[in-house]
Amino acid sequence: MNVRAAVCTGLHEPWKVEDVEIGDPHANEVKVQMVYAGMCHSDEHLRTGDISAPTEVLEFFGVDSLFPCVGGHEGAGIVVEVGEGVKSVSVGDHVAAAFMPACGICFWCASGRQHLCDLGMSTLAGPMMSDGTWRHHLNGKNVNRMTQLGTFAEYMVVNEASVVKIDPNASLKAAALISCGISTGFGSAVDRAKVTPGETVVVVGCGGVGAGAIQGARLAGARQILAVDPLPFKTDKAKTIGATHTAASMLEANLMLPDMTQGRMADVVILTPGVLTGDLIAPAMALASKDGRVVTTAIAPFNQDKVDLNLFNFAMFNQALLGTVFGSCSPRVQIPNLLRLYEAGMLEIDDLITQEYTLDQVQNGYDDLASGLNIRGVVNFSA
Repeated sequence: MNVRAAVCTGLHEPWKVEDVEIGDPHANEVKVQMVYAGMCHSDEHLRTGDISAPTEVLEFFGVDSLFPCVGGHEGAGIVVEVGEGVKSVSVGDHVAAAFMPACGICFWCASGRQHLCDLGMSTLAGPMMSDGTWRHHLNGKNVNRMTQLGTFAEYMVVNEASVVKIDPNASLKAAALISCGISTGFGSAVDRAKVTPGETVVVVGCGGVGAGAIQGARLAGARQILAVDPLPFKTDKAKTIGATHTAASMLEANLMLPDMTQGRMADVVILTPGVLTGDLIAPAMALASKDGRVVTTAIAPFNQDKVDLNLFNFAMFNQALLGTVFGSCSPRVQIPNLLRLYEAGMLEIDDLITQEYTLDQVQNGYDDLASGLNIRGVVNFSA
C-alpha cells in the first residue's frame, strides 16, 4: 500500500511528505495506523548529521547512507494487521512506539534491562529486524526508518518488539509523548540518578526531555529542583510542573546553588540540552556536590569523543558521570506506568504540547523548535 510519510532525503534537506510504498507485515511484524506522533529533537539530529555513522558502520547495516529516511520515533496508534507468530499484540490493540525494541530473550532482556536489548544495535538504519528484507520503498528504492519505526507516516510496519500494548482507554496523544521524551527524562531522574527524598536536582534544558526529568525529580521527592534554560517561557513552564528555582545558564545556577544547599551544591545534575557536547561536562560537574551524580541524557554528535573534565576533582569528590538510554528503564514497564500517572493527574503532558501539526507541517514544527517556540510539538494524523 502507498502511504504519506515525512521523509528526509539527504543531510540538511527538509522534511518533505512523500508517497512511500509499504509491504504487508511478515512474521513477527505488525502494521500500525498512526494517530499521533511526537516531534522529538532526535529526529533533527538525524537530519543535521549529529546522528551519523562512518561508511564501515553503515555497511554493517547493509546501507551506504542514512538517507532517504522516514522520520519519527515517538508515536501511538492502532494495530491493523499482524504477521505470523505475533503474540504480544492483536488487531485493534492500541500501542505506543518504542525506539528501543525488546526481544525478551537476550542477556539484557533476561536480566531485566530491556532498554539495553541486543536488537537495539540494528535500529540505526537498514532493513527489517525480523528477516533482513525491506518493507518500505520510495520510487522503487529502499527507505530507512528512524530507529526502525518511522512514526511520521500514516501507517508503519514494525517488528512487534518495537511496540508496547497500552490500555485501550489511555490517551494516544499522551502515549505518543511518553513513548520517548517524557519517559527518557523521567527515568533519568528516577531510575538512573535514583533521586531520593530531600535531594537537590538541577535539570539543564527544559524541553520535552527536561520536562520529564523535572517531573521525575518531583515525584521522587526532590526538595529543590533548579531548571536551567536560556528561554524564559520554558523556565516559566518548568515552574508549573515542579521546578522550585530557575536559571538562564549553568553559570547562573552555579552562583545560586551555594545559598540553596548550604554550600554543598546539587546532589544530581541531569543534562537535557538540545545537543550534548563535551564542553558541557565540566560546568555540569561543577554544579554537583561531593558524591554527586551527573546524568548525560541528551544526544551527542556521533563523533563526539572529547570531554572537558577535571579528573582530580572527579575522583577526589567521589562523583559519578552516568549515561542513559530511554531513562534506563524498560519501555514495557515505563510507558504503562507513566500513562497511569498521567491518568491520575500526577504527570503533566497536555500543557507541554505547544502546538499540534499536520503531517505536511513537520518541517514547520521543527523550524518552530529551532526558533525556541516549542516545548513539544505533536503530529495529529486526523488534523
